[in-house]
Amino acid sequence: MQPRDPLARLGSALARRPRRALWASVVLTLLALVLAAGTMDKLVLSRFESPGSESVRTRAVLEKEFGTGTPSVLLMVTAKEGTVDTPAVAEAGRELEKELAAQDGVAETASYWSRGDSPVMRAEDARQALVIARMAGTVTEARAELAEFSPEFTRDGELVEVRVGGGDEVFRQAAEQARADFLRAELIVIPLVLLLLFALYRRFSAAALTLGMGLFSVIGTLALLRIVTLFTDVSTFAANLTLVMGIGLGVDYSLFVINRFREALASGAEVPDAVRESVARAGRTVAFSGLTVVVSLACLLLFPFPFLRSFAYAGIGTVLTSVFAALVILPAALARLGHRIARRKAPRAGGWWRRTALRMMKRPVLYGVSALAVLLTISAPALGLTFGTPDERVLPSSTSSRVVQQDIRDNFAAEEMDAIQVLDPGAAPAAIEERALALSRIPEVRQVDALTGSYAEGRKIRAPGAWSDRFEGGQGTWYSVVATHEGLEGEVDRVLADIRSTAGAEARLAGYPAELADFRTELTDRLPLVLGLILAVTFLILFLMTGSVLLPAKAMVLNALSLAVMFGTLVWIFQDGHLSGLLGFTATGSIEPSIPILMFCTAFGLSMDYEVFLLSRIKEEYDRTGDTTAAVALGLERSGPLITSAAVILAASFATYASSGVVFLKMLAIGMVVVILVDATLIRVVLVPVFMRLAGRANWWGPAWMRAAHVRFGLTESRPEPERPRAPAPAEV
Repeated sequence: MQPRDPLARLGSALARRPRRALWASVVLTLLALVLAAGTMDKLVLSRFESPGSESVRTRAVLEKEFGTGTPSVLLMVTAKEGTVDTPAVAEAGRELEKELAAQDGVAETASYWSRGDSPVMRAEDARQALVIARMAGTVTEARAELAEFSPEFTRDGELVEVRVGGGDEVFRQAAEQARADFLRAELIVIPLVLLLLFALYRRFSAAALTLGMGLFSVIGTLALLRIVTLFTDVSTFAANLTLVMGIGLGVDYSLFVINRFREALASGAEVPDAVRESVARAGRTVAFSGLTVVVSLACLLLFPFPFLRSFAYAGIGTVLTSVFAALVILPAALARLGHRIARRKAPRAGGWWRRTALRMMKRPVLYGVSALAVLLTISAPALGLTFGTPDERVLPSSTSSRVVQQDIRDNFAAEEMDAIQVLDPGAAPAAIEERALALSRIPEVRQVDALTGSYAEGRKIRAPGAWSDRFEGGQGTWYSVVATHEGLEGEVDRVLADIRSTAGAEARLAGYPAELADFRTELTDRLPLVLGLILAVTFLILFLMTGSVLLPAKAMVLNALSLAVMFGTLVWIFQDGHLSGLLGFTATGSIEPSIPILMFCTAFGLSMDYEVFLLSRIKEEYDRTGDTTAAVALGLERSGPLITSAAVILAASFATYASSGVVFLKMLAIGMVVVILVDATLIRVVLVPVFMRLAGRANWWGPAWMRAAHVRFGLTESRPEPERPRAPAPAEV
């Protein structure tokens, strides 16, 4: 009789014609390889900016009407003898500016010497000065051109030493480091995961098959990203997430399908029946799990930033390809391999996992309070979370662009590259000097350049010259407000607010600090919507699976607890600087906000991944026995080893980036390792049994109208086939 369950029908079809499915999978994989081969070259770089924000619109006006904008590349010129005012050194500096201006992709240049010896472009000891440039085109085009000429401008001559720095150079080198980390991680992750799988299965065929599903997910996702690049920008950093999540989820889902297949074989089922049962039962859990991860990562699409959206594309791609591999390719392979995947010996019933669950439920208050105390202690530093702006310290201290930026931080009173551009379209000529003087009185402002001259601390320090012609050309004028290092690293939002209020209601701000502030504001404004949507949709999915109101609520609380542990760890390590020497990074006293948001969406989805695996097994046993305590113990016995194995493999995949030279990837690695391991141990092993023991029959409670909705629309782990009327036998007629 043909089964009615769609997944059971799929399993039966794959068991009957495994050869066709496998050959089709081979063709699909080859096509994916062809597409994936060109993906890395199509991935792009992005800046921390909010499209359509005031700062971005103002930058466009400045470029169009005044022919100026935000510089992003600099040359640090160091005099070997004398100072930067020594005639020979000054001439060398002017020649460098001309040479830089002639490079492809350079739209505008300036220097200490062409800006009339601007004080903020010279070191306090007068031995160093700056040549700055604004790049044309997209950020990817700009950094591609920069990659061509940056090595040429790294020089050590008789008169001067020249080094390249600036925001585009910093993040260009960060992208190069991320690509190198991707290749290095590939070399580590694949053999490491294969070794862990062999230790788990004790069969090479099963280990290789499971790893193959993960590799298919990586290849398939890179192919999907190649298609996405035809329509929108995708960040280079998306490839890093693709590798670890593709391997991790591909292996996770395969573990559960293979475990069901082995259970069916151990119970005496024939191979085709075992394939059908593994797809019908584990397949539904895999589908639920994939849906929860997709929901969490898809919410990144609500942010209008290509950087975060890129991770959504990569994450959704890994889920779709991992689910496809687990439910189509893997069952066909199992049908061909048959008993070669079976366990060498059956596991003992009533093992460590069941005994642990029963022990937790015997004294729930003691174990529950103890686990909560540990988790809350680790979470406590999260209360001091401070969001800040990224800078050159995302790179190792020996990186050339970071060395340049550190010299500016140490030897210059302010940083011209981070000047805040104030567009004043309604400025009257007579009011320009008065407004510039007022702006220069702001405590965190080091210098203000305007059409009428330069100003500092409420007084005029330079008369206008050829360098000040850049402030006219469009409607009104604009001011270059150069803040101190302390002003930019401290309460930059307050500094921007002071500048805005001093400049007047019509003024508009641009420049790197303003763009970062707009980016951060847009990010935090959208956060409540994203969090609310994730919670609401995930609650609905878990309700449809369990028919309970309490269990989805419990899952939300426990997931929030594991995420608090992750944020507490990030603050303690990366914000406060503990273990910075061991891990090889420089703490800045704050955390760039987009990375924690990415980690929240990813970690929430993966935590729910394990929640679905565990709850589905507990629900199945409860439906069979009606005994909550026994269902929890048996559910943990059956799924606990798999969850722990999957967690170890996924954590090992993320851990390969812990040694990355880019702080962003290092944060992602350590944060995800912590949340995965905590979730698979203290949360699933201790708090889930304790909570369900204390709740008792209330675990399965729901209002009558919601129960009715679940009966009609609910999605269960395995829905029994309804009995059909049996035709009477001839003897019964």
